[in-house]
Parts: sequence; C-alpha cells; structure tokens
Amino acid sequence: MTPTPLTDLLGFNPHLITLALAPAFFLAIAGEFWHLRKKAHSPSASYTWADTLSNMTLAGLYQASDVLAALLTILVYNAFFDIRLLDIPFNAWSVALLFVVQDFFYYWFHRAHHRIRFFWCSHVVHHSSEKLNLSTAFRQSITYPITGMWLFWLPIVLIGFPPETVIFAVGISLAYQFFIHTQTVGKLGPLEWILNTPSHHRAHHGRNGEYIDRNYGGILIVWDRLFGTFVEEQAAPVYGIPAQIYSHNPLTLNFHEWKAMLRDVVQPGLTLWQRSRLMFGPPEAAFSGSEKKMQPSEK
Repeated sequence: MTPTPLTDLLGFNPHLITLALAPAFFLAIAGEFWHLRKKAHSPSASYTWADTLSNMTLAGLYQASDVLAALLTILVYNAFFDIRLLDIPFNAWSVALLFVVQDFFYYWFHRAHHRIRFFWCSHVVHHSSEKLNLSTAFRQSITYPITGMWLFWLPIVLIGFPPETVIFAVGISLAYQFFIHTQTVGKLGPLEWILNTPSHHRAHHGRNGEYIDRNYGGILIVWDRLFGTFVEEQAAPVYGIPAQIYSHNPLTLNFHEWKAMLRDVVQPGLTLWQRSRLMFGPPEAAFSGSEKKMQPSEK
C-alpha cells in the first residue's frame, strides 16, 4: 500500500498517538488534582492512591495488549484495503468525512459494548470505578482485542479510507475523550448540542437508572440525539456499575465479568438459546423461556 501523506506527516505508527500525548494527559491530571485540592468538590471526583494506581496499572496492561493487537490489526486492515470499494483522495474534504464516519462507527462500537454482554465483559472495566476524574480515562481492559474492538472499523477501511488514517482518527477520538472524564467542567452552552462534553459523559458513567446505557458518542453527541440514546445530566451521577465490584486487583477487574458470564452459561438445565442469550444478549441477560427468568450471577 502506498503511504498516505498523513502517514508521512506523522512519521510514526498512528497506534502510538495516545502514548505520544501522554505528557499532555499527565499535565492535565496534575492540573485537575491541584484544582480539586483548592476547591470544594464531590468525593467522587477526588484522587486516591488506590484508585489512581489501579487506573494506571490497567492503562499499562491495556497498552501492552494493544501493541500486540496492532500488529494483527494492520495486517487485516491492509488486506481489506486491497479490496476497497473506492479510491478516496487525501484532501480536506476526505479528512472531514473520515472524522464523521469514524465517529459514527465509534457510536455503534460503544453501544454494542454496553448492550451485548460478550462485549460488556471488556468494557465493564472502564465503568467499574466509583470515582470520575481524568485518570478514570486510563481505566481500560486488556481483553479488548478478544472482543474484537478492531472489527468495528473494518467497514471504514473497506470503503476506501487508508488503514493508517482510520487508526489515526480513532486515536484522535480516544485522545479527545480523555478530557471529558472530569467533574471540574460544567455545561458548555451551545456546544452541548453537538459535542460529547464532560456533562454528557458524566451522565454516561452514572449508574442512576436514567443514565444507564445513554450517551455513547465519541466526539459528537449528535448520534445519540438521532438514535434516541441521549440523556441530559440533571441529577448528580452516582458512578460505578450496578453490581459494583470492590477490588483494585487488576486481574479481578479485567476478568470478573468473564467469570460471571461463564458461570451463568454453564448452569445445568438451560437450552442452547438461553445460553446464547446469556453470552450475547444484554448484560442484564434477562430473558424468558418456559416461564423462566434468568439473571446474571452476582459479581
């Protein structure tokens, strides 16, 4: 594949964009920490050694798994790019189009990782803290490669966008989302209609009934408004997951939902359909079969 101008401009693998921005992330965390020391705030916004170190450890494990997954991802993406449907030129219009297309596919990636239990087994790690501050953005799962995070961007490559530009666009989206994991920024006026803001993302992280499974957008909030998943932040969000896990062990945090799902699936007396629902239905895995209601095991 002929290198794109964007690849030449960057001079590095776009997978490394979040690592390249690490100094900016840590400066922002330091600034938020200093600000919170000076201002009254919710306990859920505060930094603690246990929670912050947990977030950093999970980030390190995630980056390690992502580097390995990136090698396979590039091979698969290049193979699909060879059979692309269109030859899309590199210009300002195609960059703008890629921004919108990537954000659209990110919405569906994020929605699937909340509404399909197999995917939720990975994404639950990100939601498992009862705090929300900038360091929470680092709280990621080592098992994303297993649940096929990369699959959701294959259609963009098949359309004709070069793999490097697609990965770069994803990296920019994830970098933007780091800065919306905060309780120190209020509502942003007219921008609330277009962008995924700290206010919208606080609601997304809330386990209050009205906030669960809402506001899936990456950079834009327009997809949630279009597809009926938008909710405005009103009541103060309570952070964490409905079946809260109280652990800072990185192995427990990464695999507790996988363990619970396996325990549910191997229960005796279930039909194949019921087992499939417990794996690929919604995380609450509530379904009826022969007048029988099933719920996931307590975590």
